Amino acid sequence: MNDRWKPLTRADPSGGSRLAPYPPSQRPAQASVRGLEPRGGNDPTVYTRHSNGLEQFFGQIQHEPGLRILDLSGASQANIAFITNLGHKLYSEDLLQSLDLAFGEGDFFANQSVPARIEAFLEQSLNFPEDHFDGVLAWDVIEYLAPALLKAAVDRLSRILKPRSYLLAIFHAGERADSVPAYYYRIFDASTLLLSFRPVRRPARFFNNRAVEKLFQSFESVKFFLTRDALREVIVKR
Repeated sequence: MNDRWKPLTRADPSGGSRLAPYPPSQRPAQASVRGLEPRGGNDPTVYTRHSNGLEQFFGQIQHEPGLRILDLSGASQANIAFITNLGHKLYSEDLLQSLDLAFGEGDFFANQSVPARIEAFLEQSLNFPEDHFDGVLAWDVIEYLAPALLKAAVDRLSRILKPRSYLLAIFHAGERADSVPAYYYRIFDASTLLLSFRPVRRPARFFNNRAVEKLFQSFESVKFFLTRDALREVIVKR
């Protein structure tokens, strides 16, 4: 069972939480998502993707039982089953939906610079004790944080992660992209993800490797994984 459930969310068929249906005009064409293969069946918006970052993440913790993992893609039966079957405890938070609820009225990115709103957001969404987690699956949510909130959120993640624990993050590689597809990330096995589309979003900024290294400069190490598609995976060691 999950230890953390948000009463503001409502389930969708992908197992996550969704504020609005996916408009047909925003649904990415199947051929436009390079490196992702259709899962099959009648749903062309669900794709499988091999993930070296995920494989590395679970490889680092495979011999340690009873860990606490934070999943920032929202509650998912697939992720709950996979992680609890490994003997770990899963906490879920749909941080992307929480961002929309906290900052969505008016200028989404400007709102993320207001100190009082930042503090309220962190207390609502990332209010955990220090050194509480043995791993964080951050996925692609970091891309949608404006500078002031980004720094505060990474500082908070650093505080709630135990020393020598790991965080997995994913970044889009398109430097000139005005908008990118967001996803629900569902774990199929230790090296395979199922990605289902959320509405297309505008990222706060583009993160090249140097920007990622600077973002996590207070962490012990940053490791990048080469991919053949438009997503870049990063493992960060606290």
